[in-house]
Formats: sequence, C-alpha cells, structure tokens
Amino acid sequence: MTPAPTGRLVPTPAGHDLILTRTYRAPVADVWASVTEPERTARWFGPWRGEAGPGRTVEVQMVFEEEAPWSPLRIDACEPPHRLAVSAEDEAGPWRLELLLSEAGDGTTELRLVQHLADTDGIGEIGPGWEYYLDMLTAARTGGPRPDFGDYYPAQKAYFDALP
Repeated sequence: MTPAPTGRLVPTPAGHDLILTRTYRAPVADVWASVTEPERTARWFGPWRGEAGPGRTVEVQMVFEEEAPWSPLRIDACEPPHRLAVSAEDEAGPWRLELLLSEAGDGTTELRLVQHLADTDGIGEIGPGWEYYLDMLTAARTGGPRPDFGDYYPAQKAYFDALP
C-alpha cells in the first residue's frame, strides 16, 4: 500500500519551504526526546554523536541509507522542546531544516518538519524521503511496523514534482 503524501510547498522570500506535519498523542517533551536523544533517533533515523548545542556540529549516522554514512550536522538553533534548526551540506547542496513542535490542549503534539529550499530542484526525491522518515518516526513511537521506502519512492515523486 502506498502511503498518501502530505507535504506542501510554501513560497518564501528566499525560495520555498517544504513542510510536512505529523501529530502524536503525546506531550511535547516526549516527542522532543524522540527527535533529539541519540538512542531514540537511532530507532527511526540514526544515532548521533558529539557535544550538542547551538553553533556546534555533531555527526549523524543515517542508518537507513545505503552504506549508513556518518555526516556532520550543524545545530543552528535549539529551543527545547519547541524548535530545532540544523544545517548540513553534501553533494546535493545545502540542507537547512527545522523541526517545530507545538502541544495542543488535548494532549497531542504537532511536529512540523520544514526544509528551507533555495529552489525546488530535486523535490520529487526529497519529499518522499521526508515522508518516509516521518513515518519511520511514527512507527518507532508506536511500535508499529517500519515502512518500506519502496512505497514512497518513486510512487510519490509525481505528487512532489507537481507542487506549486
């Protein structure tokens, strides 16, 4: 079964923001721990090592990628438990990301992943990847089965390529 894509593209003065959202029945502090504690990030993305803090660089292992590479990740802002901004650079270019968390009065927490894009080149590959990783986070939090990347890419490529 192919999961339905949820990402949306919002124009900004510097380009576009790709925004994907998930909601969890959990307090914001618990969801924050899922996206910042190395033993918990290892369950859905990969562990990280180093001394974390704004302006510092840690290394993140992308265990669900081919060859499970370790990559440097700069922490641009860390405002627990509501905002984490990070940046990295690889052969594809710069990556500027934010995780924004907000808790509702009903005990749920919304997580928004925002990727700041200078242009939309490659969005058909980027979007399905983030859908997959956020569903990996959901599976890690619920104990459900891990999604299969083959259900996301190339199945969702056309959806993201067509975003305005």
